[in-house]
Amino acid sequence: MFTGIIEDLGKIISIEKEQENIHLTVESDLTPELKIDQSIAHNGVCLTVVSIHDNQYKVTAIKETLEKTNLHTLKIQDEVNLERAMVLGARLDGHIVQGHVDQIGICTHRQEENGSWRFTFSYDPKLANVTIEKGSITVNGVSLTVVDSTRNGFSVAIIPYTYEHTVFKNIQKDTIVNLEFDVIGKYVKRLTEAY
Repeated sequence: MFTGIIEDLGKIISIEKEQENIHLTVESDLTPELKIDQSIAHNGVCLTVVSIHDNQYKVTAIKETLEKTNLHTLKIQDEVNLERAMVLGARLDGHIVQGHVDQIGICTHRQEENGSWRFTFSYDPKLANVTIEKGSITVNGVSLTVVDSTRNGFSVAIIPYTYEHTVFKNIQKDTIVNLEFDVIGKYVKRLTEAY
């Protein structure tokens, strides 16, 4: 379980393919605090630490993860948003995030707005995920509030701190992002469809 509050930007040091899986080696200031078998979210994707060496650690992404997320687009030297699993009893500064990406989205517009930025994303509506204005959404692991909502898209406003300390500074038009929709909203939608 995560909160969508990014702790560090990691850097991809190596990408090793093994059959249909890939092993990512990540360099991060968080590494000394990690342990093997620990869960850590990479652009919102929960992965397990499998080895640690100095300030680098390794995680493995399987075929299904690669097919459903943007991890397959990563290159050496790319930055990724990192968040360790939340500690029970800690403040929930973002919202409840599972680290299970529902689908990818595409940035369709990026605009600077007098000190902040507005990003607009589209996604495939066939998977029946929904957003609502002022509701929560997770984009590449970042907990955000939806500004505008449509049937297959939404926009979010990004403050300077978030812009500088996450991969949002690298997101351009046509960038693929990981989307995790609000878990409470997903359950409410499923319940209303059942009745």
